[in-house]
Order: sequence, then C-alpha cells, then structure tokens
Amino acid sequence: MPLSERENYLRNATMAGPEWMPCMVVISGASRRQLGEELDAVLARHPILLPYLVRGDPDCDETESGPAKSERWVLTDNWGCQWRSAIEGLEGIAVNPPLADWTALDSYQVPDPLVQADRAPADWEKIRQNIEATRKADKPVTGGLAHGHLFMRLCYLRGFENMMMDMATDEPRLQQLIDMIVGHSRVIIDQYLAMGVDVMNFPEDLGTQTASIMGPRAFARWIAPAYRKLMAPSHQAGVLVYMHSDGYIMDIMDEILACGVDIINPQDLVNGIDNLAEQVKGRVCISLDVDRQSIVPFGSRWEIHDLIEEEVRKLGSPRGGLELVVGIYPPTPSENIDAVCEALEGFRTYWWDGRGND
Repeated sequence: MPLSERENYLRNATMAGPEWMPCMVVISGASRRQLGEELDAVLARHPILLPYLVRGDPDCDETESGPAKSERWVLTDNWGCQWRSAIEGLEGIAVNPPLADWTALDSYQVPDPLVQADRAPADWEKIRQNIEATRKADKPVTGGLAHGHLFMRLCYLRGFENMMMDMATDEPRLQQLIDMIVGHSRVIIDQYLAMGVDVMNFPEDLGTQTASIMGPRAFARWIAPAYRKLMAPSHQAGVLVYMHSDGYIMDIMDEILACGVDIINPQDLVNGIDNLAEQVKGRVCISLDVDRQSIVPFGSRWEIHDLIEEEVRKLGSPRGGLELVVGIYPPTPSENIDAVCEALEGFRTYWWDGRGND
C-alpha cells in the first residue's frame, strides 16, 4: 500500500526512506493578480502541486493576506508596528518602530497570544479545527510561529540600525526584550504541541544576498539561546523542528543547526547548491527554496528543468532528506510556473523509480 502524504513527509524529513520527494509551489497574491486567467490553465494541469488554489479566484493566496500586503493603506499590527506595502499582494515593511526609544519599554506590553495574533484576533478554535481536518486527511500537521518571530521582530520593534547597535554595544535592555518575545512565543508553541502537531515551524530571515546579517559570535550571544529555548519543547514532545531563513546563511549554518533544527529551509542559489551539498546534506532534511530571482522568473523551460534536476541529483538520496519549495512572484510568467510544475512532477520520484541508480 502506498504511503500516506503524512507518513511519506515524515519519512523524508527523518531520512527513513520515503516513496517520493515532497514538493510545494506557493503562488503569491501579487502573481495571482498579475496573471489572472492565464494561471487557470496551469492550475488545471497540475492539481497535485497546486491543490490549495481555486481557479478564477484573484485573491487566492496560501500565505496570510491582509492590509500588510496592501498598497492601499497602512496597518498597525498588535505589536504596535506599522506596515506599508509598495506592491499589492506582497509583504510590506515595518515602519515607525514602537520601541525606537528604549524609554518606551517600561510601559510596553506584548500581545496576549491567546487573544491576539500578530495582525488580527487569535482564533485558536479555528486553528484546532483546521489541524483536525488535516490530521483526518492523513497529511502532515504543522504549527508554528509568525514569520520573523524573533530576530526580525526585534528589527520591527527597535528599527534595524538601533537593534544592530544594541547587539554591538551589549545593550542589557535588548535581552529583556528578547525574553518578552520568547515568553510570548512559548505560549503559542505550547498551544500547538497540545494539539499534537508533527512539525513546528520557526521562520526568520537571517541573511542578505551575500552574507548573514550577523556573524557566528553575535548569533551565539543573542539569538541561539532563545532559539534553543523555543525549539527544545518540540523535541521533548517528539515534534520535528522546521527552520526557515531567506538570504545567505552558510557562515552561521552550523550554529543554526545546533539549536535543534531537523528541517532547514534555505535558498538555493544564494547559498550555493554545492555548499549545501557539502555542509548540510545528510545532517538534516533540506527543504530547499528554489530560486525566485533569476531562473524561475526569467529562465527558459529547459533552464528551469536543469536547475531542479541538479538540485535533486546533488541534494537528494534514496533515504530522503530533500523537499523542494518554489515561491512564485512577479514578473514570473505563467509558462514558467508550468515549467516548474512539470519539472517537479518529473523529478519527485527520481530516487525511487530507478533513475537514481544511473
């Protein structure tokens, strides 16, 4: 009997011999608006990879939508951060940090996560219902923190330059703020663990195009202790830890993995496929973020095919340990989305249908 989607995912994540490589294509709201009806034919041809999208729905987006992704207005979230977006359907930037002046910390209150999500009221009953529906469908059950849950949250609250100076000058109030954020996140983690999730997601962005934002020493001093506190309860409950970061993170990769990461979600070309093969493959599962800057938006069908083939050959194995995630953003044309889906469908069984023995 074939493995269920959940069992296959868990076997792949733990390198215990799956039957296919998990793949996901995530189409941004901005691309949905850009492409409109052009995308419907692609959805019809690839229902396995795009099951969450509804044909003809211009507002369909798997990720959280709302005012933080709208160019029409400014959102003030439940942390007191203001968000402005320049492109409809894409995440904006946080402006006017509420703790730019440290004197504001004395009266500052983090949101109550049992009542308030980052940008809306918390609806834990709906989350429970969704988790139960996912469990009944025998799919992997995932919980997690908001994107940018710690490092980026510090940037949102203090402002990037202020926060980096805090790290450099060993500002004691920075640790106080970190502890407040960690306490908030622990409540969320405990809620998900009580629901029996399979995977806990810890999404951040720690890299620039060419280097990590902080070096190993600063990461070990300020971020790693908090990560360990947040990730340890998941391991104690037998739940896998999934860690995302955009940007180049190879110079802090060892420190990130040592915090207790089971599945790492790095970008491919920014970090280097060969670097990932040499330094990460076999240590943890790689949930590879496939290029969204050059080949996917601008390349030919064959360039897309060759990129995905190279990644599968170099980073995959019959044991598993590789999954591919492709984010679609403007100006990616519909034919390139079709090429991505075609390549993923062609290589998702590469290591188990005999081709991997060539």
